[in-house]
Amino acid sequence: MRFQDLLAYKKSSSLAMKIFEVTKSFPKEEMYSLTDQIRRSSRSVPVTMAEGYRKRIYPKHFYSKLTDCDGENSETQVWLEFALACNYISESVFNEFVSESLEIGKLINYMLLNPEKFGVKKD
Repeated sequence: MRFQDLLAYKKSSSLAMKIFEVTKSFPKEEMYSLTDQIRRSSRSVPVTMAEGYRKRIYPKHFYSKLTDCDGENSETQVWLEFALACNYISESVFNEFVSESLEIGKLINYMLLNPEKFGVKKD
């Protein structure tokens, strides 16, 4: 299996692209703060997942990278909260994105709890 075939990878990549599109309308003064931060954290989830998956022969590395993914996913939720509070996104967009992020978090958690299903050999 390729990392691109992982459901968590597909969903996190999709969310990162949705966030990229919606942040195009954020104010220019947010370019180097909220816009940059939410784009970085959302993109970091699939990127870090790919890195961890490719090094899954090292169980501790795989686990570490997935916990990093989970942290970046949570950070994205916080940036979404700020975007909503600043009225840069609607409540419906916020709810949609957070719902997707929560689903991604569950998929990451499943991977953490079942590493052998992803080719990781137990220590």
